Amino acid sequence: MAAKPGERKLQILQTIAGMLEQPKGEKITTALLAAKLELSEAALYRHFASKAQMFEGLIEFIEQTVFGLINKITAEESSGLKQAESIIAMLLGFAQKNRGMTRVLIGDALVNEDERLQQRINQLFDRIETTLKQSLRIAVSQGDLGGDAEVGAHANLLLCYVIGRWQQFGKSGFTRDPMAQWPQQWAILSRK
Repeated sequence: MAAKPGERKLQILQTIAGMLEQPKGEKITTALLAAKLELSEAALYRHFASKAQMFEGLIEFIEQTVFGLINKITAEESSGLKQAESIIAMLLGFAQKNRGMTRVLIGDALVNEDERLQQRINQLFDRIETTLKQSLRIAVSQGDLGGDAEVGAHANLLLCYVIGRWQQFGKSGFTRDPMAQWPQQWAILSRK
């Protein structure tokens, strides 16, 4: 029975994500991927023109998921400080649930791949930081942060915190839980 359009493509992306979840994961090659899927390499290239396109598919999944959740948070939560807290918690939880995607986010999976992939991750980080700035500006206007708060510096610190927690999680072979001590750390990060 023939697969529905897009099913094989999704299966390829899910397999890559699964391979990336191995703590000591080997470099993903099209030959290794094809063997896991019991396909020929030529069959992979019928769905993706290059391995870089496969990673772009993973990055698209990350962007759609993360920004879909961010939009939901900002639409449902009026408190700017609570928006920032929920966004950070969501980003940490996303890594916890998507180990393979964490390796993409921290760049491990992108080593020796097309440099435009890392540029795309950097753009994703910039968008997250911009969203955090907006939430912190709201917090200032609501009096939850001091009027002299440096929202740019604060947003950057929050983003660096997330990336650092992702790094610890990925580099520890997924043993250092990114959500560990989150409530205590948020209390420090959100001080006026």
